[in-house]
Amino acid sequence: MKILLSIKPEFVEQIFKGKKKFEYRKSIFANHEVSSVVIYSTMPVGRIVGEFSISQVLMDTPEQIWRDTKQKSGITKTFYDLYFENRNKAYALEIGELTEYKTPINPYELIDGFVPPQSFRYLNENSILINN
Repeated sequence: MKILLSIKPEFVEQIFKGKKKFEYRKSIFANHEVSSVVIYSTMPVGRIVGEFSISQVLMDTPEQIWRDTKQKSGITKTFYDLYFENRNKAYALEIGELTEYKTPINPYELIDGFVPPQSFRYLNENSILINN
């Protein structure tokens, strides 16, 4: 199963450059069958630009997750600390096999009333977003 994640363009760029090997989240999907992520690059890009397999999901305190992942975080410690401020649990999706789409997908043209997910959205095998 795949999920659609909204990721800021500057972080998408770091992912495709190979500098960001972890995607951090405050909360995570409950379905353990999720094996890959479809990347929606938020505005001003506003396109689905690629996908990656999930090598593993790490869960721990924000401090421990940072210690375990900082070498391949692709973000600053300041940004990380602000993101997880007042949280006692953090998640990190390790980015596995990565595919950048040759032609980004405009979901606004494919789906009437498309709204990017605030956290994530499950995609089934018949989703128009993953079968183009």
